[in-house]
Amino acid sequence: MMVLAVQEAAAQERTPSAHAPEGIMEFFKPGITYDFFKYRRPFIFTSFSLCLLSLVSLFWPGPRFGIDFKGGTEVELAFKGNVSSAQLRETVMQLGFSHPEVIGLQDKANHYILRLAEISSLPVQRVEHARRVLEGELGADKLLEFKASPGGDKLAIQLTEAGDAGKIEAALVRAGLEVREVAAFGRAEDFRFQARLVGIGDKVVQGLKQKLGDKAPDKPLRSEWVGPKAGQQLKQAAIDSILATIVFIVGYVAFRFDLRFAPGAVVVLAHDALITLGIYVLLQKEVTLGTIAAVLTVIGFSICDTIVVYDRIRDNMARMRNASLAHVINTSTSQTLGRTVITSSVAVISVLGFFVWGTPLLRDIVFALCCGIAVGAYSSIFVAGPFTEWMDRRFFRKARAPRSGRGSQTARTTHVEPGSVPLP
Repeated sequence: MMVLAVQEAAAQERTPSAHAPEGIMEFFKPGITYDFFKYRRPFIFTSFSLCLLSLVSLFWPGPRFGIDFKGGTEVELAFKGNVSSAQLRETVMQLGFSHPEVIGLQDKANHYILRLAEISSLPVQRVEHARRVLEGELGADKLLEFKASPGGDKLAIQLTEAGDAGKIEAALVRAGLEVREVAAFGRAEDFRFQARLVGIGDKVVQGLKQKLGDKAPDKPLRSEWVGPKAGQQLKQAAIDSILATIVFIVGYVAFRFDLRFAPGAVVVLAHDALITLGIYVLLQKEVTLGTIAAVLTVIGFSICDTIVVYDRIRDNMARMRNASLAHVINTSTSQTLGRTVITSSVAVISVLGFFVWGTPLLRDIVFALCCGIAVGAYSSIFVAGPFTEWMDRRFFRKARAPRSGRGSQTARTTHVEPGSVPLP
């Protein structure tokens, strides 16, 4: 659709340029200048609407964060027979667990780490009931600490004197808890015990035994709760990374080209990242660390394409001194149009294989990349140039215009409105 919109752009005028050698396929005929500024208002309105919709979607309905950000359960499993990651993922989903993440260990065959969004929740009432039963068994003065882990699959118990793990386990079973084992924990003089309860990992193993038979493991090698605290730190780190990237890119653009181009680079970066995240949120896809990595990749790809357009604008500004900036941007964008479309298309094609044959996690990352690359190509053509021209006309041109004398007359004479032909 973007190509059709460009082909239908009005005011196609011939400009002197070298034609490509015969035999080279051209999507856009060389020497033609498309009047992008004629349609700048509908395109800017579309971008503004999409950015506003994406910004609202971040608050409602809000992102659906994965286990990296909101916490969950991580289970390590070693299978007795050959089980593929796709088979394991499908089987776990049949057991009622949504969006499991399966990570295969390369150095160990049939050895997987399973990450689930569910946790073994333990209601406060059951914890208090278990405390009262244990106090009745051991004596209230002997129980110093009784605390459940945030994941709900462990109990931390500390006594004032030596105790028996068997008695503690029996009391917890009478309280209605499913106990795997009770063992001493830490130094002997601290009188600490840890009660491991039947949690998500055990339920997964029980279901796998029913579905896979002898291939299933006897018990999980490791079952741990993954807290959201690290996820909050990762969120902040992602935000800091994006902000730092924008700052350095703005500095580079301002130093390499002109201060007039820096605001356009910021708008393009924010535009691409915000719309890509908005698509993810509106489709309620799971936002993971892979998604953040894809967004950062999109930012780098988009600014690279935008800098190519800016570089051509800078070169043409030196050649077309009597033309308006709008006409220079039209000419420069038209000259780099084929490069933008072909580069973006090849980048999308190169990752489509992962989208077709990859795992769900890879498909989500590729989906973010494809959306971001498409939005980045759109912004390089229809957003970066018009916004730069508006900033120049609104702020920078007034600062450069001479107040009186011959220079002022020259500035008024050479000014051409956006979309018009250059002065002879």
